[in-house]
Amino acid sequence: MASAAGAAPLADVDTSTVSGRKRGRTGYLLLLPAAVWLGIFFVVPFYSLVATSLFDPSGSDSRGYDMTYHVANYWHVFQDYRGPLLRSLWYGALATAFCLLLGYVLAYAIAFKAGRWKNLMLVLVIAPFFTSFLVRTLSWKLILADDGFVVNTLQAVHVLGSDGRLLATPVAVVAGLTYNFLPFMVLPLFASIDKIDHRLIEAAGDLYANPITGFFKVTWPLSLPGVVSGTLLTFIPAAGDYINAQLLGSPNQRMVGSVIQSLFTDANNYPAAGALSMILMIIIVAMVLFYVRRAGTEELL
Repeated sequence: MASAAGAAPLADVDTSTVSGRKRGRTGYLLLLPAAVWLGIFFVVPFYSLVATSLFDPSGSDSRGYDMTYHVANYWHVFQDYRGPLLRSLWYGALATAFCLLLGYVLAYAIAFKAGRWKNLMLVLVIAPFFTSFLVRTLSWKLILADDGFVVNTLQAVHVLGSDGRLLATPVAVVAGLTYNFLPFMVLPLFASIDKIDHRLIEAAGDLYANPITGFFKVTWPLSLPGVVSGTLLTFIPAAGDYINAQLLGSPNQRMVGSVIQSLFTDANNYPAAGALSMILMIIIVAMVLFYVRRAGTEELL
């Protein structure tokens, strides 16, 4: 009897252990498709890019560039293309700042003031995604044309001179970046602001905080996860974009994405293109890590 009584708990333990192992295997099996996808379309291309950036640009044979671990490629391309590289980071930062100003107001209005129109306004925010990125940028080229309504109006109010223009200027490039990436800012901000408890804002008013103080003491801190997510989702693609600079700017507004594309396709200088791509990636990753830790939202990583 004693042995029979002692066998039951062992059976229960064995059953729970087996079921736990099955659940563990199920989790790994569910992760397998994503892991294979990332391995094929991220790890392999990333390894190829790193290897390409270390090829010897001067020594090639019939098989292509030689692998000589030519680290000097990084220094050479930085010296040659630091202008477009720094310009891309600057344009991306400006576009992100404008998206944050415009997107926060819009997300706040949708979350707190839209009422039954909330879903419709969210659809309108993502409506530009229903058309091609290229078509949207070309539309801005028409809007900012020299004989267009915007330029004529600015000339009439003497903001621009009689021969002033917006196309082929940094204003046009930053405006295009801001417009194209604004939804990437609005959606995370809305998701964060919409979760804020209204009673906390009312409590701030009950404690004699004016609306501005209540915003910076309650609403802004609680929406910081959305701010950080939105700025990252906006800055990273904006800094690497080249369509806006190519269509709305001039060679003076050339961004690093255009340089990389030209090195790969026109100049066939794969080592320089790979090294420049890696430099851009390293700078952006370093900036992201610094920014997230300074913002105090490490959990987003």
